[in-house]
Amino acid sequence: MSRQHAIQAALVAAVFATAVAVVAVQHQHRKAFITLQEEIERGDRLREEWSMLQLEQEAWAGHSRLERLAREELGMVLPERDAIVILKLP
Repeated sequence: MSRQHAIQAALVAAVFATAVAVVAVQHQHRKAFITLQEEIERGDRLREEWSMLQLEQEAWAGHSRLERLAREELGMVLPERDAIVILKLP
């Protein structure tokens, strides 16, 4: 084999190795992009769930609900005006 054939063979091998490396890098890039898209979607779902949980918390902690529970379940009532004592600090 002549020197020129050896150089050509080395160049063909280098081109082939480069092509394989490009394909491998593109594959890794696609996998990373898919993972990124999945995580973005997961973040969107979590933000939506967080918003729903905040609304639910507001509903459970609402003043009217607490007042109703106090009356119905605990038997609490508002005191009469004359039964209210206001304490003043000296």
